[in-house]
Amino acid sequence: MNPKQVRAFVAVAEAMSFADAAQRLHLSQPALSLAIKNLEQDLGGRLLTRTTRTLALTPEGEVLLSLARRLLTQWDNAEEEMKQRFKLQQGRIKIAAMPSFAASLLPRAIRHYHHSYPQVRVAVEDVLSDTVVDLVSQNQVELGVSFEPYQASELAFYPLFEDRFIAILPPAHPLAVLEQVSWRELMQFDFITLQRPSSVRAMIEQTLSQADIQLEVAFDAHQLATVGRMVSEGVGVAVVPALCRQQVTEQGALCRPVVAPEIRRRVGVVCKPRSSLSVAASAMLDVLIETLSTQPQDSVLPD
Repeated sequence: MNPKQVRAFVAVAEAMSFADAAQRLHLSQPALSLAIKNLEQDLGGRLLTRTTRTLALTPEGEVLLSLARRLLTQWDNAEEEMKQRFKLQQGRIKIAAMPSFAASLLPRAIRHYHHSYPQVRVAVEDVLSDTVVDLVSQNQVELGVSFEPYQASELAFYPLFEDRFIAILPPAHPLAVLEQVSWRELMQFDFITLQRPSSVRAMIEQTLSQADIQLEVAFDAHQLATVGRMVSEGVGVAVVPALCRQQVTEQGALCRPVVAPEIRRRVGVVCKPRSSLSVAASAMLDVLIETLSTQPQDSVLPD
């Protein structure tokens, strides 16, 4: 039984005339008769009784008519929904993003997306960079925004910009008089960073190890927002992605470029190959690239 046969049966049952039903369906009467015959053969019994003057439903035909109307309604609804999804007139996408990105740049891209596709709902999960990659790999979200993964061969990575890490200092800190701060200068004060596992902490540890600088951690936290608040309260100093600049500045911390050595890492969209994305997710990928690929994250000036 297929939708074409079901539509033919419903048309005949409602019109009680093969001629009228054929005209309604834009079919020839022989083609309509064949569709009904094939349907009866598929189901294993007669659905209509025919004489030279009358046409009537069998008891089984009456049952099928009720079922067929519901099936066709569901089919038409499903067809319409899919057409709307392909036209981006309906749908829902989920994006995972690092909290620093979700709180700073992502809202701008979502605003542009919503302006173009107001009927598509967007859900955001702000999680650590490593978790972003895991959620994409596990098909829990279609798009993720994170630092470029070290190992994710099955995923595509669309770079948006390069982020340069910055030092954040409490107000009136002794290092605030400097235009830029070195790691050896920072290590003279209580240092705050993220807890393991964290890609930010891993980048800091790897960079300092290569520069033969001992990393001494006085305090650690789970979220960069907490690190920023601790710095602004004078607990210590920290190094964070430049993505956090606006957030930590609003908390009261001061920002300076950190050098000797610098830490730079590309930020971009992590996803399955574009051919595997929904139409809605593919459109969001385009919006993210168009909106943020020229974001100047590298210019961090003294306060």
